[in-house]
Amino acid sequence: MEANNVQQERYLRAQKKVKAIKGFYTHLTIYCIVIPIIIYVNLTFEPHFHWFWFSTLGWGTGLFFHWLGVFGFNLLGFGKDWEDKKIKEFMNENK
Repeated sequence: MEANNVQQERYLRAQKKVKAIKGFYTHLTIYCIVIPIIIYVNLTFEPHFHWFWFSTLGWGTGLFFHWLGVFGFNLLGFGKDWEDKKIKEFMNENK
């Protein structure tokens, strides 16, 4: 019975990860479609002032943080896997 719960938990975690990755790629696709349109509009109607950099850099920064949230930022090896391994290690130590 416990193995079934573990398997279901793994499935739900994997499903959540896939949904997050899909959301990131959707965000990236929209960015790659909209930014060239913004650049075109800026250079066509107001070529002397390049304001498209504000939206490109601002949205790009948001996209970068979205990427970090989805794929993780593994500084010095301290990630979710490390936490799970340590929890299992301490649980086995107390048996």
